[in-house]
Amino acid sequence: MNREQKKQVVKEVAERFTRAKAIVLTDFRGLNVEQMNSLRRALKERELEYKVVKNTLLKLAGAGTAAEELVAELEGPNGVAFSYADPVELAKVLVDFAKDNPQLTLKKALVEGRILGPEEISQLAKLPGREQLLAMVLGAMAGVPRSLVSVLNQILVSLVQVLKAIEEEKKKAA
Repeated sequence: MNREQKKQVVKEVAERFTRAKAIVLTDFRGLNVEQMNSLRRALKERELEYKVVKNTLLKLAGAGTAAEELVAELEGPNGVAFSYADPVELAKVLVDFAKDNPQLTLKKALVEGRILGPEEISQLAKLPGREQLLAMVLGAMAGVPRSLVSVLNQILVSLVQVLKAIEEEKKKAA
């Protein structure tokens, strides 16, 4: 790789570092080409990215970005996974892949400015995704008006029943 190519890689990775909402460092030693391609495919299907970059270039790309602390103490080969939307989705894909392929090791992550360890990445993967959380919030919000309508409806039903009882008593009295 010549100097210009290295500069281009540093520029691309730095741009990804600034755009990403979640970045996960992995150790991919022991994975064969087929497994790496499978990982990349699984990530790409969910609009996530995975890139293998030399440590020196990662450090240069991370300088001056939020990822600077993440890439400060790199050891061994590193693969970097990026998520630009939902950090939970990235964690889920990587944790699921690591279950089937134990050679993939999750090192640490940067999620919305916070450094996470491997255990925290696994916990993040257990959370519901963004879409599921939105559905839950929407369901809770829809429940309040539904309950209000139900209570108001019961008042009207009770009023009709009382009026019907009064009407029947007046018929009996007459």
